[in-house]
Amino acid sequence: MKLSQFKFKLPEELIAQYPASDRDECRLLVLNRKTGAIEHRMFKDILDYFDDRDVMVFNDTKVFPARLYGNKEKTGARIEVFLLRELNADLRLWDVLVDPARKIRIGNKLYFGEDDSLVAEVIDNTTSRGRTLRFLFDGDHDTFKEVLYSMGETPLPRIIKRPVEPDDAEWYQTIFARNEGAVVAPTAGMHFSKTLMKRLEIKGARFAFLTLHAGLGNFGQIDVEDLTKHKTPSEQVILGDEASAIINEAKERRRQVCAVGTTVMRALETAVCTNGMVKPFDGWTNKFIFPPYDFTVATSMVANFQMPYSQLLMMIAAFGGYEQVMAAYEEAVKEQYRFGTYGDAMLII
Repeated sequence: MKLSQFKFKLPEELIAQYPASDRDECRLLVLNRKTGAIEHRMFKDILDYFDDRDVMVFNDTKVFPARLYGNKEKTGARIEVFLLRELNADLRLWDVLVDPARKIRIGNKLYFGEDDSLVAEVIDNTTSRGRTLRFLFDGDHDTFKEVLYSMGETPLPRIIKRPVEPDDAEWYQTIFARNEGAVVAPTAGMHFSKTLMKRLEIKGARFAFLTLHAGLGNFGQIDVEDLTKHKTPSEQVILGDEASAIINEAKERRRQVCAVGTTVMRALETAVCTNGMVKPFDGWTNKFIFPPYDFTVATSMVANFQMPYSQLLMMIAAFGGYEQVMAAYEEAVKEQYRFGTYGDAMLII
């Protein structure tokens, strides 16, 4: 398929700037991928589509405050530093993006905090915007991370055109987030409240948790028309023994396996064996899924409404069927669903 096939008209006012007042009170569009039928529900109604021994697979990654603002030595120029991942804890080395990139070269020092209490030195240029920073800090690693994160802010995506607010630290996180390492939240999981999780549990649904530390790669712009030529950066995936056993048991019993979010879907398709079962996995994935694609693990999927041309839309279209998903998106625009990080959700069954 071609990039241009994932274009659709999205009015800017439909891009959500704030989440729903309650996590499970957003709208839910339900798409039957066999018939193309569409239902309009509330997210808490997802309870109606799952029964005893069905499995919901969640991503328990935790977003850290990855966006910092510092000043360049001598000139005092304001520089945005986006932390991507820690490369070496002992040496305080971090892989980062800087903006504006043209002002930052190897050897430059950057100062953070009101009193310039944290200093970093640029020691490598990895890409046109990427850099490796070495933070100069004498304390232990836990203290360093505490200081570093105290200076950072919640890394909301650029489609949210407002300043970061204190509540975003809670909003831009799932209630089950526990393994720190993501700079992008698994947004489909953010709709699950404690009450909804409990109601699903009472109904007999089982939960499996994996970790995929989502980076910026799957949100980057695709610059090739031929999708087979696109390469996406790798992300770390951890799928343990317990989660694997829960998923495989559901498959053996022919119960539903619901991938909650595109990150979960990518992780499952990375860890799947030739027999259709998953195996424990601890490694990296750069899997890029677009139509046509044969899925072997999940039988249903929850996802937010994504942006035109996005890799996430392509994966959703691969699972739900290109024609049906694009028709559902047209319906969502017509019905004024909210798109993006804090937007409404879609269930594909």
